[in-house]
Amino acid sequence: MNVLITGVGREGQIGEALAAAFAADGARLLLVDRTRANVEARAAAVRARGAEAHAFDCDLTDADALARLADDAGQALGGESLDAVVCAAGGFGPTGPLDQGSVADWDRMLAVNLATAHRTTRALLPSLRRRGGALVYFTSPAALPGAAAGGIAAYAAAKAGVIALMRAVAADERAHGVRANAVALSAVRTTANVAAMGGDGPFVEREDVARVVRWLCSAESASVTGQIVRLG
Repeated sequence: MNVLITGVGREGQIGEALAAAFAADGARLLLVDRTRANVEARAAAVRARGAEAHAFDCDLTDADALARLADDAGQALGGESLDAVVCAAGGFGPTGPLDQGSVADWDRMLAVNLATAHRTTRALLPSLRRRGGALVYFTSPAALPGAAAGGIAAYAAAKAGVIALMRAVAADERAHGVRANAVALSAVRTTANVAAMGGDGPFVEREDVARVVRWLCSAESASVTGQIVRLG
């Protein structure tokens, strides 16, 4: 199984757990992050476990950079195509009430959460179509109906956009055999979240996230598309 995962840079975050879980299944991994040194470290950790991993640094808001990534990924796989793409890149940030948050903060939330998912999907769809692959996106309970999104309007709007993108891709790509689903995560026990919130939680465990994502990428979920799985 050939799997590309974005947002695999920092130690102790979700991307690291995803990479470890897929590596345990024997997947060939293509790991992507903005910072070269970070993603190289994560790839080295995967290779130390005996799995195949390739590291790529890429600005996921840059369509041209993603076109190059798509070419580089194909070369790394020896011409093979992708079976799954996991769009784990993103970021959280409170922006306050609309009349107080800056336009720059709003734009940044949409860029790191929604634009990255859109650009990644657009660049890698041709590869996924060749093998009837799967896409998994990350959203938030803050984007679901009835959620309270006070103080985080930009983040909630971006994650709602991810849901709309996922559903559009699921509908458009059904004829090509490509599936698209999303996981909506409450606070996950990452190094950053524990530092910010304390260690008592409640947290969603990274390993639980990885199990759900692996299932959504597997043949066991072959009939599942256009759906949201909520954790926490």
